Amino acid sequence: MRQVRTLGLLGTGVIGGGWAARALHFGIDVVAADVKPEMEQWIRGAVANAEGALSKLTFAPLPPKGKLSFTTDLRAMAAQVDLIQENIPEQLELKQRVLADVSRVAPADVLIASSTSGLMPSDLQKDMVAPQRFLVAHPFNPVYLLPLVELVGGKQTSPAALDAAARFFTYIGMHALKVRREVPGHLTDRLQEAIWREILHMVNEDVATTGELDDSIIYGPGLRWAAMGTNLIYHLAGGETGMRHMLKQFGPCLKWPWTKLEAPELTESLVDKMVEGTQAQAGGRSIREIERQRDAYLVAIQQVLKQQDIGAGSTLRALEQRLYTDAGKGAQGKIAAAVSAGAQAGALELMELEVRPEWIDYNGHMTDSRYLQVFGDATDAVFRYAGIDDEYRKAGHGLYTVETHMTHQAEAKENEQLFIASRVLEVDEKRVRLFHTLSRRVDGAQLGTCEQVYLHVDTAAGKVAPMNAAIRAKLAGIQSSQSGVPVPAEAGRMRGKPAR
Repeated sequence: MRQVRTLGLLGTGVIGGGWAARALHFGIDVVAADVKPEMEQWIRGAVANAEGALSKLTFAPLPPKGKLSFTTDLRAMAAQVDLIQENIPEQLELKQRVLADVSRVAPADVLIASSTSGLMPSDLQKDMVAPQRFLVAHPFNPVYLLPLVELVGGKQTSPAALDAAARFFTYIGMHALKVRREVPGHLTDRLQEAIWREILHMVNEDVATTGELDDSIIYGPGLRWAAMGTNLIYHLAGGETGMRHMLKQFGPCLKWPWTKLEAPELTESLVDKMVEGTQAQAGGRSIREIERQRDAYLVAIQQVLKQQDIGAGSTLRALEQRLYTDAGKGAQGKIAAAVSAGAQAGALELMELEVRPEWIDYNGHMTDSRYLQVFGDATDAVFRYAGIDDEYRKAGHGLYTVETHMTHQAEAKENEQLFIASRVLEVDEKRVRLFHTLSRRVDGAQLGTCEQVYLHVDTAAGKVAPMNAAIRAKLAGIQSSQSGVPVPAEAGRMRGKPAR
């Protein structure tokens, strides 16, 4: 299967808009196709609405954003993309007809995936050309923030297609979960449907309102579910002997008439209760307003889980490590090209950022603490570029800050695009001196600088120690490549020294 550089969307809507936002953010071009021309404005609005949350998900250096185009010609889309993601209504005959049609145009090495929530891939692929490249890739709303995608093959799907799909979805920051065999509803929707049936029964019988039932989730099990599934949670409930004790103690409850497998009839009365309840919960807020609130807490939860390297946080951490590695390789290429051409490489640009609204102080610009944060992130990027990563630290080595000097030269305002250029001014076997310059992207105006001295430490012994020879050589190579570039005027003020 070919490398995916352009994603084709067969149908737009909420799920299609989510796919577009995620792919574009991570550097994949998108060709969106829908028979309704008015959907072009809709999908562009959906991408714009998602960008605020996506921009906060990670500080890792991102590739240039992908380009979005739109067409009402489904076949024209299929002829020019590397992977087709179908998002049309959940009607089997409609999906079969459209998928078969585009499969006659798309080259045989182009993956075709369906976002279907529950239809069987074997049924969907039966009339296709080259059906071995078809699979279900079922995401969850919002696609641009929730990393789970269920990959399900049909009877004719090749293992190579599933592997290629998993590589692509992982590349754009998703957790690709391969389902062992096709079943109606896949995995997650079957679990969600069980809860949904119980909700309908309890609302229908006036046991609780929609708001009360949602409270029973968000203040309790919902918090646990962010990082642990029901099985591990119940294993914990069994104490030291785990699941065996839990099943022995609580297993008999499964025979009690707590739950109802069949859903209640959707009478007008029940529909009215569901509508009235959810409207009361919305409290007059628009769908877009609720989406933005949801996106904000999903970003915050994933950032917290990243620190624990668990659940969706592990997926985010893996994505960031890949982005940092790619950025480092790009910088290495620039330095190598400059050196081979006989030129001096300039400062490393490993950090790009946007000034977030929560970074703004009472004066209307970026607060002091955030300057230190972004300069620290820039130092991490330099060290990571030189090979000082998690593995290096786990081996008992680290670089500790011993001195920092910052200047604040101009205001950084909300939503401005900034970048940091980094220099290695000095390096020896135990010490590194770095210099960073923070600038505005639109006009290159210099906003601040930061000079830092780091000592290399044997973390097990708690002492300053010589650094790894390869790491030192990498840092020295950066310093050497920048030696012909004038030293910044602000450099040299460490330890109370006057400016040069």
